[in-house]
Formats: sequence, C-alpha cells, structure tokens
Amino acid sequence: MRLFAAVLPPPAATAELAVAVDALRELPGLPGADRMRWTQREGWHFTLAFYGEVAEPVRPELERRLARAAARGRPLTLRLAGAGRFGERTLWMGADGDRERLGRLAAAASAAGRRSGIAMEEQAFHAHLTLARTRRAAPATVAGGTHEGDGADGVGGADGTGGTGATRGTRLDLRPYVAALAGFEGAPWTAGELALVRSTPPTSGVPGEQPRYTTVAAWRLGR
Repeated sequence: MRLFAAVLPPPAATAELAVAVDALRELPGLPGADRMRWTQREGWHFTLAFYGEVAEPVRPELERRLARAAARGRPLTLRLAGAGRFGERTLWMGADGDRERLGRLAAAASAAGRRSGIAMEEQAFHAHLTLARTRRAAPATVAGGTHEGDGADGVGGADGTGGTGATRGTRLDLRPYVAALAGFEGAPWTAGELALVRSTPPTSGVPGEQPRYTTVAAWRLGR
C-alpha cells in the first residue's frame, strides 16, 4: 500500500483555515481560478516522510521504528500560518511554532523508512499543507505549430519554446493567491501524534476526484 508519515491538524485548526480558503475562492478577478484544483479539507496534513508503495512484510518493521521515533519526541505546539507556493503548480499553507522539532520528527520518520529497507528520496523537509494544485491549460497554437511542453517539464527550451512552436497561457501566477492568504494566522494547537497514512489514488476517472487518506496507525509523541 502507498504510505506516508504525517502530522494531522485538528478539526478546529482546519476549520479556521477552511474559512480563509473559502473566502479566497470567492474573490473576483484571481488569475486562472478555473484551473485551480483544490484539496479537500478532510485530507489536509503535513507530510513528514513519503514511503511510496510499501510491501506488507515491510510494514511491521516500519511501524516499530516509527513508534520508537514518536516515543523519543515530544508534543509540538504549531499554528497554520505562512502561505506559499511551489512555482506555478502548488499553493500551500505553512506551519509556525515548533518548526525545528517538527523538522527533527520528519528526519526521524525518514530514517525509519530507510532502516526498514525503503528507498527514500533525499530532499530537504519543508513543512507545508497543500491547498491546491493547478491544472495545465489547453495548448495554444502559435507560429510554428502546437507545443504542449514548457521549460519546467524539461520539454522545449528554458523559456517554454520548442522546435514545433510554443505554449502560451500554460503558466499560472500563484502570487495573488499567496498574497490573499498572507494575513492568515491560525490559533495554536498541539500536535500530539505521529500518524502513518495510506493514500489511495483516484480510480473512477472523474475529473477532480481526490486521493483518499486513511490513518492506519498512530503513536503518541513522547512517553
């Protein structure tokens, strides 16, 4: 099954954020609003370590190591704050508070995966809760033909041009969305658990369908 370790904000924290996100979505004139694919509030989480497909025989060892990592930690005081973006593809909300210890917990969750025999990607931890991802716009035909790639995908040149033409209108400026959420700062809450979550990808083929997240195990932080 497809698994990741996470910290899950409590319902009161996600309810606060949902009010701000709903207000954002109602603002007139935001660029590319029809291309935003918003995540569901019920699935909001901070990913600490992504394990990918984990074979069933590996899972008990992973859970034992995550339990030890949780026992060595302590509850964290966090708040949802600090909107940001990853390029033109992802809008997210950050975390404030015990971020350094949250980073150490993420490192411990990654180490649990490696020591269980899971091939882990080496990447810096950046605490973020994904709010929306953008859909690619339909390709535009310009002089020279139709070209569906852009430089960000490694297709065509760095400026989004290629041998058969160029795509116009595929990029979406998320800065207005980040600016609209800049003033949001949620109330403090206590993260008291490390969760192991299963991600079930969409299967219906219905546009906009979201993955389903199910907590399969959780451990209290601290002894």
